[in-house]
Amino acid sequence: MKPSYLVVLLGISSGAFAQSTVTPYGIADLGVHYSNGINASNAPVVSGSTGSVSSGVNNTSRWGFKGQESLGADMTVLFQLEGGLNIDTGASAKSDKLFDRLAFVGIKTGYGSLTAGRQATILSDAISTVDPLGMRYASLNPNINVTALSNTAFGTHAFGVQYGTSGYNDNYYRLDNMLKYTGDFGPLVARASYSFGEVAGNSSALSTMGVGLAYQQDGLNISGAWMKFKNSADFDLQAYTLGAAYQLGSVQLKVNFGQNRADTSTTKQTRQHIASGGAALALTADLTLTSAYYRVRREATGFADDGFDRSFIYLEKSLSRRSTAYIETDYTNWKANAAGVSGNKTNSSNGYGLTIGLMHKF
Repeated sequence: MKPSYLVVLLGISSGAFAQSTVTPYGIADLGVHYSNGINASNAPVVSGSTGSVSSGVNNTSRWGFKGQESLGADMTVLFQLEGGLNIDTGASAKSDKLFDRLAFVGIKTGYGSLTAGRQATILSDAISTVDPLGMRYASLNPNINVTALSNTAFGTHAFGVQYGTSGYNDNYYRLDNMLKYTGDFGPLVARASYSFGEVAGNSSALSTMGVGLAYQQDGLNISGAWMKFKNSADFDLQAYTLGAAYQLGSVQLKVNFGQNRADTSTTKQTRQHIASGGAALALTADLTLTSAYYRVRREATGFADDGFDRSFIYLEKSLSRRSTAYIETDYTNWKANAAGVSGNKTNSSNGYGLTIGLMHKF
């Protein structure tokens, strides 16, 4: 981070402390990672092993500020600024955005909250409580990458252009210029969002809209959402997700199903289907075992169908309220030609990884 950024932030936060509640926070997650058939960036390779120090294998490393001020009459102003970090190098996750993860301000009343700015989509909100892996390992988790559209750049089936106002090709997990409503009504949580494309002369291009609904009661959580994105040519990307979680004693069971369809031209489409399931078992008060399986299948006009199966196992030991040590292992089996080629050689159809890491929340 440039020194000038830090000076400005410290000035803002010191003034804000005198008027309202402002909380700095973050996550530092780092692990020693070994992989074979897949490199440190989680891309398939021809063969061979790779050793690395990797950031965010459990939870994405980040830093930020959040705060609120009560205005009385059951009305609160709130804000949040959050940026991703690569702890292995000290660099920001996105070089073009200081707060790439969140940057919004809003107001909350008894009828819900309305926020505006750069925010995660309601697809990501919907899967957050029902993802079998508990939203761990964002760069490799298929529900984050494929169901919630964080990384659709997979070989011949890549979408290839920007849908919505994310600012990036093939990544639409967070959007700029978004209005988001969240209403909490007892066991029901309702969500709706709209993001302005801000394309001169075309109010539809790059815009998005979506709705979501969740039910939570007596250990049961059912959560779903639908979104429609537009690209600059006004082609549609539609995405759906529906999942459930259930607490059964010391075991929590989770399943989720997702689907998306992108019109990549007037005559071509790409479709993706994602099914996932898993369980988290509390072995002791401070030791948890989590397993998850994901099945991804893809279809694209003019290309052979492909996809991949991916499984994970996490063993986590709570060292304190803020610190957790963990061991992670993952296995990927690429289907058809999804693994792709490197040069003139076909990449390995299988890849696996092992990580020993430490996560600290502050």
